This record gives sequence, structure tokens and C-alpha cells, in this order.
Amino acid sequence: MNPTTTHSGEVVGQLVLIEADPIRQRIMHAVAGFLAGYSGTTLEAYRLDLRGWIGWLDNAFLDPFEIERAHIELYARWSESQGRARSTIGRRLSTICGFYKYCAQERIIERDPSAHVRRPKQDYESSTLGLDRNELGAFLVQAGLCGGRDHALACLLALNGLRISEALGANIDNLDVNRGHRTLFIHRKGNKTATIPLSPRTARALDLYIGERLSGLIFVNHDGTGRLDRHASARIVRRLTKAAGIEKRISPHSLRHSFITAAPDAGVPLRDVQEAASHSDPRTMMRYDRGRGSLDRHPTYIVSTFVAGASR
Repeated sequence: MNPTTTHSGEVVGQLVLIEADPIRQRIMHAVAGFLAGYSGTTLEAYRLDLRGWIGWLDNAFLDPFEIERAHIELYARWSESQGRARSTIGRRLSTICGFYKYCAQERIIERDPSAHVRRPKQDYESSTLGLDRNELGAFLVQAGLCGGRDHALACLLALNGLRISEALGANIDNLDVNRGHRTLFIHRKGNKTATIPLSPRTARALDLYIGERLSGLIFVNHDGTGRLDRHASARIVRRLTKAAGIEKRISPHSLRHSFITAAPDAGVPLRDVQEAASHSDPRTMMRYDRGRGSLDRHPTYIVSTFVAGASR
């Protein structure tokens, strides 16, 4: 499937419908309908997952609406042979199963071939490489020496555990003061929003980086003409990691992982860590406490002090 190819095509849901091929047009209509229910990074991830699946079917000369459960499981085995992680394969299968469930509900197909697809067992422990206390301290010291954008981004990722999409999507207008806390309003995964407190170090780093700017995105590219992208963010993190003398291959997500693992070691209750990280399926007590005292109890203050103790 190549959504950029046109032949008297019509754009529907950011996908091109090729009128010269009725079968392909039917597929594209179904994909566009399924994707219409999503937005942001979820939309992009599902689009890539389906593009990979339909491309695999094309190479095998299979009609996407004439497949069996065995074909989906063969695709999973093929993905394993390509060295894909179990978590990646599980996510792709989830997208494929969601797509065929939608097609069955909309009566595009008579039967859902994915109904009983076996998913790969997931590891209970995360395979993401993180930084320990001393490494996290050294990383932040190096970020502080660089200052500016690097320091501000490093603090938000490492001391607040933000997802990179949350940090890059943050706006200057969403910085505020709430009951004595410096705060930042962010958009979370799954169309959620949250107001998070900023440790003094993070607030100071952001103020120094933003300078005289009054509006717009907090993190902008080198010449200030557009948004800082994920690839540039990853390069910043790798550069700081190398400068700090850390040999691990660290990504922006690794800093979120480091925050989540450092917080319990620093004495933060697990419930508060889950709340700060915005993990799915929060417990009832977390919902109850969300509006009361969560800023005072936020792990960013404890983790910031905990890490600073190792970097002196």
C-alpha cells in the first residue's frame, strides 16, 4: 500500500483512494474509516502498523479481506524472524485485530479472522535501558553545563518522566503558578490532560531557555522556525549521554524509564509514581486523590533532590 501514489485518486482520511483498482479502493476506504477514530501519535502508529501488514500481504499476493487467522499468526512469526521485539509484535497484532473487528462491525467482511489470534507473551519486566541514580545525576550535570534547550528538555524528561510527545507538544502559554507551585499543563496519551508541578531546577531551566518569548511551543528547532522533532530530541539525549561518560544507548524514553525506576528508590509511594507517569488503568484511590494534594506530593520534588545528592 502506497498512500502517496495517485491515479485520479481522492484523499480520504489522509489516505489516497485509487479509483483504478476497486479492490484496493475498498481496502483504503476501510483503513480510512478505521483510522478516523484516532488522532495524534496513536493515529500515526496505527497507520504504520496497517501499512506494514498490507505490504506484507501484497508481497504474499493475499487479499486483505480473504485471509484467515493463520495468516495473521504467520505475519507475527515473520516479524519475529526480522528481530522485532515481542512488545512491537503485540502492538502490531493489536492494531490488525482492531482493524478486522471494525470491518466485521461495519459489515465490510462477514467474519472477523482475527477473533482468536494468539498474542506473544509479554515480558513482565521492561527491557528499556535506564540510568541508575549516579548516571542520572551525571547526565543532568552535563545537561546543566550545556544549558539552554538541552537542560530544559533533560529536566522535563528525567525529573518529570514525560513522554517525548508530551514535552515537545508543551506550550509557553501553559506554564502557570498554582498554589505556589510552578506548573505546566500538558496533553497526555489517549487524549488526557494533566497539570504537573515543576521542580525548582526544571522551572529555572525552562525560564532560562524560553527567555523573552511569550507564546508558542516551548521547544523549537535550532533556528526557531518550527517545532523540535523527535529525531533531534533523540540526538540531544545521545549527545548528553556520551558527554557524561555513559556507555548505555539511551533514548528520550529511557529518561522516562529512569524517572519511574528512581522514584520508588527515592521513597515515592508506588501509587504516586503511577499517577505521575500517567499509566493506564489508574486505581480508584489514585482518582480520589488526584485533585487533592497531588501537587504537594508529586515525585518531581523528591526525585530532583534524590538525584542532586549523587551529583555533588
